[in-house]
Amino acid sequence: MGGESLFRLPSFTRPMTKSPLSILREHYGYDAFRGQQEAIINHVIEGGDAFALMPTGAGKSLCYQIPALCRDGVAIVVSPLIALMQDQISALAQMGIKATAINSTMGMDEVKTARQQVRKGEVDLLYVAPERLMMPEFLSFLENCKIALFAIDEAHCVSEWGHDFRPDYAALAVLAERFPNVPRIALTATADAQTRIDIVDRLSLNHGRTFLGGFDRPNINYAIALRNSPRDQILRFINEKHPDDCGIVYCISRRKVEDMAEWLCAQGIEALPYHAGLESDVRARNQQAFLQGERVIMVATIAFGMGIDKPDVRFVVHMNTPKNIEAYYQETGRAGRDGQPSNALMLYGLEDAAQQRQWIEASNAPDEQKRIQHQKLSALLGLCETANCRRQVLLNYFDDSCEPCNNCDTCQRPPETFDATIAAQKALSCVYRTGERFGVSYLIEVLLGVESERVEKFGHDQLPTFGVGQEFSKPEWQNIFRQLVASNLLSPTPDGHGGLMITADGRAFLREKPPLPMRHYEKPRKRTARALGSANSPAVPLDAAEMDLLDNLRSLRNELAREQKVPAYIIFNDRTLIELAQKRPNRLEDMLDVGGIGSSKLERYGKLFLDAISNHELSA
Repeated sequence: MGGESLFRLPSFTRPMTKSPLSILREHYGYDAFRGQQEAIINHVIEGGDAFALMPTGAGKSLCYQIPALCRDGVAIVVSPLIALMQDQISALAQMGIKATAINSTMGMDEVKTARQQVRKGEVDLLYVAPERLMMPEFLSFLENCKIALFAIDEAHCVSEWGHDFRPDYAALAVLAERFPNVPRIALTATADAQTRIDIVDRLSLNHGRTFLGGFDRPNINYAIALRNSPRDQILRFINEKHPDDCGIVYCISRRKVEDMAEWLCAQGIEALPYHAGLESDVRARNQQAFLQGERVIMVATIAFGMGIDKPDVRFVVHMNTPKNIEAYYQETGRAGRDGQPSNALMLYGLEDAAQQRQWIEASNAPDEQKRIQHQKLSALLGLCETANCRRQVLLNYFDDSCEPCNNCDTCQRPPETFDATIAAQKALSCVYRTGERFGVSYLIEVLLGVESERVEKFGHDQLPTFGVGQEFSKPEWQNIFRQLVASNLLSPTPDGHGGLMITADGRAFLREKPPLPMRHYEKPRKRTARALGSANSPAVPLDAAEMDLLDNLRSLRNELAREQKVPAYIIFNDRTLIELAQKRPNRLEDMLDVGGIGSSKLERYGKLFLDAISNHELSA
């Protein structure tokens, strides 16, 4: 639990006119603290340094906000995102607590006013980014102010072993030297054992106390599935479990974010894109719509989400695997912050692992850090392929534990397993005999005995492993290879060309041949009629002429969208275009009978689309 508490001088503590519990009741409206909140708060009020690890939604912010109201001076809160600062300041204002920020969006007069408020003791909390805090001039300014405490939020950013390392966070170690009598509290929801040690060491919190609040989020149902038809899988998930709920869908790239948001809108689902490539005002507008809406789905890269306090996010979907378990845990933790039942769904494939490995190798990180990142990715793949309780695997990664939860897919529908020892020997032998440089598709050709031109070219039809795997189909072998990678018996080659090589664990397996249980291959669920309905598969099939017209209408819509720099679905969604192609109205007033066209859009786009339909009719 860390070392003994380092108590500070009593002159830094306000007379206790109000107890922490009375502040909790008056300002926050709760009658009792949760978990270790009270112990952390009292420790910081008394002047002790602290590192607090608490699950998302457990009320970390109270652990520095309440001490800020009990101690003399202003609390300096280090926060990584301006949007997060603004959200917390607005929330505090609603509770009658005075807080402000100094950040890059503010003008000189606003910054001057904020500084005056801090100097005069007119605010209880000041939010700043680490980059601002570490400016020599700003540190000198703070040395002339009464500081109650420093709170370092999202403290995992301090550690190079963490999943979201930020160099400016590492510089925060200087606070211990320049403000030795001011207590510091570092807080995070996500840190494995190595990261926790690194945070305490880098921030010089060794003489403080460490509070570990556990990692379990029992209200979240975890499910992980092989990605086969991701759009339909996600649409089915939303329709079956969350037709009227707010959620987040994470995508691996900006292009995929925009494509998925547009496609969901075409299915009649209100979805908004969010990624770093969007204009800042668009991002701000979409985030605001998400925060204020009840049925809005945000489709985003991981640029979205840190510090999002929206309590009623009912689900989080990953269309690809995150880079490690810490990232997965933090991102899924944005669901169900209110403690109500929520869902986390991840879709994954072997190509995800290969891409993540390539990114690791292409980075400028030191070799030791790359090694750690590879290990963390392997742990995530193990979570994907486990036949055991997912929650147990997840918590075990953080040195926590639980009984089988009955609230994850493997508990609720235990997968069938088989002893894959012989199959694994065949697969590893095939990898070895072909030179540890070929990808899964080619290796399966050799195992199945496919007499292809490529196999004959390399002479691999003469190998002992040629044709020895015919007891399994191609999808079954894909399933086996995926689990061999997840078990770290095989690893992608470092050249990034998709080949596989045998790891040290794989070579040990070949020597010792221990039992190796694996999940049986499961055929993908058939698409239901409800899950269809995309523009490519309309509920009422289109004939050739209608499909041709639909293509023309899409081209016109996309051109308008490019001109206005907006997503195409904002012009018309695909369902509207399909109905236009089917009904082919020839008068403006008839277009009002088409779903998705109101008077405003009729005025803006009616004639353009009517002309497109008319021209198509003339050329047909």
